[in-house]
Amino acid sequence: MSFKGEFIEFLFKSNVLIFGDFVAKSGRETPYMINTGNFRTAKQLAILGEYYADCIETKMDKSVNVLFGPAYKGIPLAVAASTALYHKYSRDISVTFNRKEKKDHGEGGQIIGYIPQSNDRIAIIEDVITAGTAVRESLELLGRIAEIRITNLIVSVDRLERGQKNKTTIEELNDDFGIQTSAIVTIEDILNFLHNREIDGKIAIDNAMKNKIEDYLNLYGVS
Repeated sequence: MSFKGEFIEFLFKSNVLIFGDFVAKSGRETPYMINTGNFRTAKQLAILGEYYADCIETKMDKSVNVLFGPAYKGIPLAVAASTALYHKYSRDISVTFNRKEKKDHGEGGQIIGYIPQSNDRIAIIEDVITAGTAVRESLELLGRIAEIRITNLIVSVDRLERGQKNKTTIEELNDDFGIQTSAIVTIEDILNFLHNREIDGKIAIDNAMKNKIEDYLNLYGVS
């Protein structure tokens, strides 16, 4: 089985890649979701971290010195990725993440872990990229803290959708902010691997689900 196939099967068996009727953060009604909140064991997080670490090591600019995990799902992703990056590649990289609301007691503030400094080069660690809403929120938040540069975005799945204009979200983020996005797999990889494939006695993507996903991409993809 290929590297991408192993990762897709891992997502499906972990109940992270799910199919049905959902609403994404962008407000789009979607037939599938990537819910990394369903990773529930140390083993799952360790395996996930290695996939992210491999993606970071092979595709990301080596000058990046900070991983940022947006609250809430990005927090365990950034921690798992940085831990695996250290153990597998001996890279000791700083980790930072945010609270949803600013804390007004104790040490205060909205940022936890490493506090970004001017000239830091930061990679955002996320589960998926759809319309880029969460990335823009992260840019605004981190930009208020220091003169940093967000250079990379690492995600589990690229949904291959357009952003705010008639370009893919990845193209928009690159054009608008200079952010390079790397995904472990894309929705096309998922379609190709799972269509009519039986895993643990279930077929995740039958012909009907394949048609729904393709209809969704025709609606929200870039023509």
